[in-house]
Amino acid sequence: MGIVLPTLFALLAALSNALATVLQRRAALTVPQSKGFRPGLILDLLRRPVWLAGMTTVIAAGVWQAVALATGPLSLVQPLFVLELPLALLFASVMQRRRPSGTLMLQLLVVVAGLGVALWSAAPAGNRTHVAIDRWLPVLVACAGAVVVLTLAGLKRPPGRLRAACLGTATAICFALTAGLMKTAVHILTDAGIGAFLTSWQTYGFAASGVCAMLLLEHAMQGGPLVASQPALTLGDATVSLLLGVLVYEERVRGGWWLLPLAFGVGLIVVGVLALARSEAETL
Repeated sequence: MGIVLPTLFALLAALSNALATVLQRRAALTVPQSKGFRPGLILDLLRRPVWLAGMTTVIAAGVWQAVALATGPLSLVQPLFVLELPLALLFASVMQRRRPSGTLMLQLLVVVAGLGVALWSAAPAGNRTHVAIDRWLPVLVACAGAVVVLTLAGLKRPPGRLRAACLGTATAICFALTAGLMKTAVHILTDAGIGAFLTSWQTYGFAASGVCAMLLLEHAMQGGPLVASQPALTLGDATVSLLLGVLVYEERVRGGWWLLPLAFGVGLIVVGVLALARSEAETL
């Protein structure tokens, strides 16, 4: 189906997630900061209409993401979610009735340019729809282990940059794993119907991973400054998703001399995201 449809729906998902980030961040700051892992945090947030609005937007983003994953490679769709951060800052400026600064717009352009160069250089291809369980098992074990280690390491630290970075990275792994499992689940739904979808392990796998991601996200937002959690989340999701696309779904990216412009594009993304995260700490 080419790259147009998956790119379009991935951008819609990034747009929805950006709005959800602004709403959820505002809600998270209205509840007491927790020192440990507190499932009751979600119950507190359920009483905040702004958080419920954010969750509704998250559901919409999930629909767009599912369509994008059904029509294109994981290694193309998920890196586009890097745009969530600059879009979230633009939404925050609009909500605060402030005109985006020239610096903010320049940082946004750096991220967009870096993403364009990176995706053009990598040229992700391939759209495998089903992956055997024996190929998934080592990936699931590795991802689960990394999430547990990062979560425990973060929770052992007082609120601050290190805690936020650890929880942000754990969240990124969960989001990437959710997307990876969702891709197969969506194809099962379209190929075999709702019955097969409801009885496939991938469906419950991406649902469980998604719930963990949302819970970790709220704690990452509370755990420390966004300048620490947001780059870990944004860059981590794109990186792990790219690895899942190549290693699990056997998607192809260009190598050889194309690695040079790819590295340049990734460098622009990193610089832009770090700069935007500092701006976000003051804006959101």
